[in-house]
Amino acid sequence: MERLLAIWIEAFEDEAPDGSTLRDHLALLEALTILCPFTESIRLGLFVLPIRGPSRFFGGETKVLEIVRGTVIDVAHQQPRLGIADGLFCAEVAARQGRVIAPGATDSFRRSLALSTLGRKDVATTCQRLGLHTVGSFANLDVARVAERFNKHALALHRVARGELFELDAQRDLKLARRLRQLRGEEEVGDEQLGFFGQRGAGDDRADAAAHRVRRRLGAEAVVVASLRGGRVPEDRATLVPWGSPLATSRDSAPWPGQMRAPSPATTLARPVAVQLRDASDHLVVMEGRGFLSEPPATLLFSHQLRREVIWHAGPWPLVERWWVLNRRRAHLQILLVSGEALLLTAESNRWWLAGIYD
Repeated sequence: MERLLAIWIEAFEDEAPDGSTLRDHLALLEALTILCPFTESIRLGLFVLPIRGPSRFFGGETKVLEIVRGTVIDVAHQQPRLGIADGLFCAEVAARQGRVIAPGATDSFRRSLALSTLGRKDVATTCQRLGLHTVGSFANLDVARVAERFNKHALALHRVARGELFELDAQRDLKLARRLRQLRGEEEVGDEQLGFFGQRGAGDDRADAAAHRVRRRLGAEAVVVASLRGGRVPEDRATLVPWGSPLATSRDSAPWPGQMRAPSPATTLARPVAVQLRDASDHLVVMEGRGFLSEPPATLLFSHQLRREVIWHAGPWPLVERWWVLNRRRAHLQILLVSGEALLLTAESNRWWLAGIYD
């Protein structure tokens, strides 16, 4: 688990009606980002940053603590509380206590904490009636017993107590990032791209902040992301759009007759690579007029020195497009190499081209 430096400023927790607290928080965030680009704003008055990189750069954790404390005093005119531990939950508690937990000691530190530290008074009260007073004693309960006695929120707390989760559900202010973007005058992001299971983690927030900085310095076209559009084949459908562009409100509903079905290659090439297909007699494999292969493919040649044996193929799937204008004719072929790579080839203009790579 990542070792974090937490910075807690108690005076920032009570927001002033004139908005000065948010402005001071943003000014301090930008100052801390200069020291460490991966600084995160968790809530008003709470920041965290990974300690390993800055400690190597500045010469140790003690030196980083000294520099961060000086930065907070100079920018925010407040005396911060600093703490270091593994994970966001323990790092914040360490900051409130002004402690630096030694590497490898976070587990024992977490288990020694009072149950009230988990932030749920009802869980703490019930556990105290059962004779449980520390996070460690709560962690020792069997998961089935916790499920019987408490609700689903307590199960999440139990995972934090056991060290399986490293932050509490309500530990982050999810609206703060948008408020800071509005204060900077940045445009709103229409939709967020979530993780595989719909979650948004610390890495997503760091990537989001880094993309904002790059776009401000180099322009809107400097950061692009993959997007899908209408088309029949993967290389036509994949496109790059500027990061932060609003997503289309409706999907392409055209029928696209002849469209290749799933699975699609994980990687499509912007500039297809010319290759050769040869049969068992080392003759060129070509597409015949009726859309069949002249011979089963046996070898794929990237160059004279680089050859790979073909052990399986599917297709080809001929495709004729815009016969009234371009009369474009091509066909697609899936092949599997002896080395395990699965590739998508395109036949066009009497040549074979590498168009995509499957995972």
